[in-house]
Amino acid sequence: QVQLAESGGGSVQAGGSLRLSCAASGYIYSSYYMGWFRQAPGKAREGVATIDSDGSKSYADFVKGRFTISKDNAKNTLYLQMNRLKVEDTAMYYCAADPTDLNSVVAHRSPYYWGQGTQVTVSS
Repeated sequence: QVQLAESGGGSVQAGGSLRLSCAASGYIYSSYYMGWFRQAPGKAREGVATIDSDGSKSYADFVKGRFTISKDNAKNTLYLQMNRLKVEDTAMYYCAADPTDLNSVVAHRSPYYWGQGTQVTVSS
């Protein structure tokens, strides 16, 4: 059974940084994309960043240059380094895995696997 457990969320002021972690357990096909999506109250899910099995990364335009996705295969852990946070980044952030690029999937359907989420709150 696949489990994804996020951690690292919190409250920061605009301009600050946070690092999210996602510990994965269970079998996830090596070909799956891993990534992060977010959802703010009353808003649709948004893909944030995705990394594929070859390590290629893609980002939503609104986080490019500020967020960095990475993974440690030995630790089965996915990370999201978030710098220069903005108030509009406030949302619940979810780790997810899917056979398709998450950035294009989450607007249309739920990913195959996702965690419970970790709250990120950015204040002005």
